[in-house]
Amino acid sequence: MPTGINAPDRVSVMTTAKMDGQAADLIYDAFNAYRALFKEITRRAQDRFKDRDWQGIRQDSAERLDLYREVIDNVEQRIRDLLKKHIQDKKLWSGMKSVYSNLIMGNDDWEIAETFFNSVSRRIFTTVGVDPKIEFVNTDFDTPPNENDLSLFNTYKKRTSNIDLIQQMLADYPLLADGQNIPSVVGRIADRIETNLQEQGNEPVIDRIEMLKEVFYRGMGAYLIGRIYAGSKRTPLAIALLNLSDGIVIDAVLTAEDEMSILFSFTRAYFHVEVDRPYDLVQFLKTILPNKRIAELYISIGFNKHGKTELYRELLGHLSACGEDRFNISPGKPGMVMIVFNMPTDDVVFKLIRDRFDTPKKTTRQEVMQKYDLVFRHDRAGRLVDAQAFEYLEFDECCFSEELLEKLAQEAASTVEVQNDHIVVSHAYVERRVTPLDVFLAHSDEAEAQRVVIDWGYSIKNLAVSNIFPGDILLKNFGVTRHGRVVFYDYDEICPLTSCNIRKLPESAGYDDEMASEPWFYVDENDVFPEEFRNFLGLPATLEKTFLQYHADLFGTDFWQQAQQAIQAGNLPHIYPYADSCRIDEKEKRS
Repeated sequence: MPTGINAPDRVSVMTTAKMDGQAADLIYDAFNAYRALFKEITRRAQDRFKDRDWQGIRQDSAERLDLYREVIDNVEQRIRDLLKKHIQDKKLWSGMKSVYSNLIMGNDDWEIAETFFNSVSRRIFTTVGVDPKIEFVNTDFDTPPNENDLSLFNTYKKRTSNIDLIQQMLADYPLLADGQNIPSVVGRIADRIETNLQEQGNEPVIDRIEMLKEVFYRGMGAYLIGRIYAGSKRTPLAIALLNLSDGIVIDAVLTAEDEMSILFSFTRAYFHVEVDRPYDLVQFLKTILPNKRIAELYISIGFNKHGKTELYRELLGHLSACGEDRFNISPGKPGMVMIVFNMPTDDVVFKLIRDRFDTPKKTTRQEVMQKYDLVFRHDRAGRLVDAQAFEYLEFDECCFSEELLEKLAQEAASTVEVQNDHIVVSHAYVERRVTPLDVFLAHSDEAEAQRVVIDWGYSIKNLAVSNIFPGDILLKNFGVTRHGRVVFYDYDEICPLTSCNIRKLPESAGYDDEMASEPWFYVDENDVFPEEFRNFLGLPATLEKTFLQYHADLFGTDFWQQAQQAIQAGNLPHIYPYADSCRIDEKEKRS
């Protein structure tokens, strides 16, 4: 009889060692297959744009969003089939993680690969908080594990004139080979850049321009992205392209950080841009968008799962040094469906579904989650806040105010649990914090209030033409971003506009009908009466007058029915992610 490990145990150890390598290979192969499919879908964007296939672009966006979940579902089942009774052996998974880390060292997308492994392990273990033994809590590589031999961008150095430099730059984009207005607008592009340089206190002479080689596609637009160096200043640059019925044109030039930030906003759909090495692209974007989170930049180019990883890492770092900074109930009127809380020094909010909904809410928890999934998959048109879903978050209890802990215990006990001085949240949505519209208006001067109220109307219209009906058109359900744009963030009543039955209010038989507590006519579940919206504006008289001046059509059926007809006919509008002031062709300015 051998001493030490007996024969059966040696067989078990050998089998386990073989399994962790096989399992790591299986996950690695699944990841590479996922990335190949991701790139294939992304690559279609150029031809879709050239062919003006706008429906195809939307279909590709939905397909790419679904891809990750489909691949994870498949690899999870294969891992379960392979490991069987060892499926939750943490020692085995620790070995798998080590093998996998070695495998991805040669990948240009190693950080995305780490998140992919995490997605599989968290599916298997339903991990509460994080477990560094079986997931990449922090990346294994503080710096890129391999060198990048290919430059991400082209460099264009000073020439005899700024116009010559811009012409050389544009000539390197095959997409513009047949551009309709290129020669006529180069001078205006140069003028806009020079004006921006002068406003920054620089001489209007460009030392060099660095332009990303790949084009960014989203919806009906395409964008050339780069940065300008002049003197000691670095300035962002985006050139927006449209494909009109008579060909591709340069439509706008963005040269300010705020303009670029709106282009990459968390209220818009994700870009389709070919990239083998996402890390380098994100680092480039960070130089021109320094106030954007790394997480938001990954999300903006389609890597929303890794964006969540980066966001959670940042959150863990913030909580480790929170001190007196605690989660508390967010400002604004409480919602009937969600409990919303945040830390005063952080610009994200957490949203938890309540256990019970007050009357007149008739929705269910599952229906609310389906609404959030609808928003995730839909074209957000610059008016819907991106919400990332998290599961089994773990926090120190001391990071929560007593008031918030009491509310969570009373109203979200099915979602929140206290375990050994820790708070475990089984499901939450994390969004960028915005100022509730009613709070904003209460603290703004008249001119700013009028500007925002006008934009509120446009936000409702933008949602409508993109096939979204917000349900509750109330001030408290909308917010104002740091750029002063009005967005919608309360999704429990949201639905496709085409599912609504837009009706005029039937005439009453008399005074008694109008004063009755119940309608004098039958109202179906999907019936919408725009005439009633005015009763819920909640605006003071002066601001209501301003709103009516620009948006009185929202209180009639024509606007809504025409929007429905256009959607059903496949006539999709282009909702511009930049202001008219960025556009370079005056005759093309929109009203």
